[in-house]
Amino acid sequence: MNISVAKHQKNSSFFLKTVGTWRWFWALTAYFGFMATCIAQDLPAVSSEENKDSRYLINDLVVQNQVTDAINAMYNFKFEEAENGFRWLKYRHPQHPLGNFLLGLCQWWKIMPNSEDSQHDDKFLALMDSSLVQAKDIYDKDEQNYEATFFLAAAYGFKGRLHAERRHWTKATVAARNSLEYLKKSKKSNDFSPEFLFGDALYNYYAMWIPENYKFLKPILAMFPKGNKDLGIQQLENVTRNAFYTRTEAQYFLMRIYANEENNPIKAFPMAEYLAKTFPDNAYFERNYARMCYQMGRTAETELAAVRILDKIQRNMVGYEGTSGRYAAFYLGYINYHSYNNKVKAKDYFQKAVEFAKQTNAATSGYNLYALLYLFRIAKEENRKEDAIAICEQITDLAEKKHDTYKEAKEYLKANKKKRFLFW
Repeated sequence: MNISVAKHQKNSSFFLKTVGTWRWFWALTAYFGFMATCIAQDLPAVSSEENKDSRYLINDLVVQNQVTDAINAMYNFKFEEAENGFRWLKYRHPQHPLGNFLLGLCQWWKIMPNSEDSQHDDKFLALMDSSLVQAKDIYDKDEQNYEATFFLAAAYGFKGRLHAERRHWTKATVAARNSLEYLKKSKKSNDFSPEFLFGDALYNYYAMWIPENYKFLKPILAMFPKGNKDLGIQQLENVTRNAFYTRTEAQYFLMRIYANEENNPIKAFPMAEYLAKTFPDNAYFERNYARMCYQMGRTAETELAAVRILDKIQRNMVGYEGTSGRYAAFYLGYINYHSYNNKVKAKDYFQKAVEFAKQTNAATSGYNLYALLYLFRIAKEENRKEDAIAICEQITDLAEKKHDTYKEAKEYLKANKKKRFLFW
């Protein structure tokens, strides 16, 4: 494998490069909220008789079955089917926060394939606010109603994460603080179950990982309880084996931790493969699977996944857009260049990757820069000097000076511009 591309693969797998340090810090507290959500759907480990009271909607087996089917549809990006199930729930229980919350969760997964797309933000926030109002009404009447605290923690948590994605730091801070406040209250009366461990596992891992990798955040994180990375991973593995509602989310996060933070693709790959095959129309899962195949040098699997992604984009399938297209087109360009020595097809796919980058305002992304680099190399090999120079100028305009693509492009420009100057 080409050294510069190997470095590109390593850099592109580092999660903080894409979400940003501060957004990930606030997301840490927001994930407590999602853990509470999953518990709110099923409470197998609640020990007190009071909490088994029939007043809790979450103990209704019919509702649980209906929500389970809808959630599976949501993960597979069948949003209309999922929303029909959640609307049924809201119709049957109009004063309960669960319906609005799950409808908001659908909006969240619509955001996931391209977190820069804000078209679903207003609806997402409105639904979470509606869930908060309903949960707060229940909580104000009975502060021992732990179902209400679950929803308060969950809705505030998700609002915090979206505000962090949008760099609305004050709003993110307030939402995260509220999420943690209600989470602490909800934990007072519950034994830990595999479902409940999900949020605790994420906190244990990232409360240690973040200050280890970002020293300037240590003073802020000193205000939070200390974490334990090894325990966090053990807890997540427990959830992936034994939980039901939180299993998919735990598998996804464990995959990401192994692939990115732990740099252990061998452990990450089985989970990436499982998620992509279980939810074959989830653009986010399929993209991650293709990326893992590419990083591990599994050429045949990478090619198949990339072709599927481009085909689904062509068919305008929900969730399949320019971000996934940029990944897929680059992989196919790389495979045709290195494995098949087909420069014509490679050039076509690299150009598609550049076009997808333009569509998603991702001109400075690694995939776009390396696609341009390969287009430059192909132009150089074909003795198209003017094209090669033009592409190198694009790269030097977009890339940071320390980036490998910038260095290679700059060297070519220095050599060839000097020659052109001497000729004239």
